[in-house]
Amino acid sequence: MQSNRYPNSGVTDGSLSPLVCPHDGLCLEQADRVLACPNGHQFPVRAGIPRIVTAETGYTDSFGEQWNRYRTTQLDSYTKTTISLDRLKQCLGPDLWEQLSDRKPTTVLEAGCGAGRFTEVLLQLPGPVLTSTDLSAAVDANLSNCPASARHRVVQCDINELPFRPESYDLVLCLGVIQHTPDPEATIDRLYRQTKPGGWLAIDHYTASFAYFTKVTALILRPILKRLPPERRPFVTERLVRLFLPFHLAAKGRPFLQHVVSRFSPVLTYYHTYPALPDDLQYEWALVDTHDSLTDHFKHFRSAASIAATLARLGAAEIWVQKGGNGVEARCRKPL
Repeated sequence: MQSNRYPNSGVTDGSLSPLVCPHDGLCLEQADRVLACPNGHQFPVRAGIPRIVTAETGYTDSFGEQWNRYRTTQLDSYTKTTISLDRLKQCLGPDLWEQLSDRKPTTVLEAGCGAGRFTEVLLQLPGPVLTSTDLSAAVDANLSNCPASARHRVVQCDINELPFRPESYDLVLCLGVIQHTPDPEATIDRLYRQTKPGGWLAIDHYTASFAYFTKVTALILRPILKRLPPERRPFVTERLVRLFLPFHLAAKGRPFLQHVVSRFSPVLTYYHTYPALPDDLQYEWALVDTHDSLTDHFKHFRSAASIAATLARLGAAEIWVQKGGNGVEARCRKPL
């Protein structure tokens, strides 16, 4: 199989599908510090990362700022927990997890990789030959946390204009991302196209909740914060966390008081969900997810039934959907 070569990629032996031009589908080849297709479309390679972005898409800037600022916060290796491992295993299910734990190479596309909380877990398994992508500058944090190798490459690109040939991957994984794209159904369709016949798609998505729509302060603040320059947003969310986190700490272990505090506070905390996290990590996680929840440009909600319907419309088989993770988790298989 033909492959691209680019600095620091570690991918030179054809083990991964080649990068193709999102404009015309032609194979990209390295020329100096760019990748170019035969029709003349060129894309830069910076810091060893191909930047295959076709247009300005500022809706992800906040995520890039977030993951480079909080580069290690959600890594299991940093928290000394299995939070990311457990979430990934639950979404993939035992059969897929066993497949990835086998030494047989399995090509995996991780779309919306962020700083690498799931990248790190996947690379600890012997099976995955992994391509991690993100539209934002989070790719720089990902590469720093999970260096490129013969089993891992990082590509900056749009999830809706992926620079790969259709049906290139045994597993397409997308966690914590689809709800932040302009059109979730279109995004799921693009991801399904990348899945090989017989391969798997695993995703999650926000679902509507009473708790979210009664978090009044957050509903008021989000339209304001997401319009600030990306570099200003962490400054504001950090001050919100410093102001409100003591109230959450005081309510720890007192369910009714926790409920009351969470209604007026815009801050997201994990004292109840992950009680084993020490206070310093509770603070960091509150910083990350409060920033995430108040500055995302798009925030869509889908029910389990609507996700199942979307996968069925695409012709998927072995559809599994349940509440979990960020809201709804789902996986399916593309028929042979």
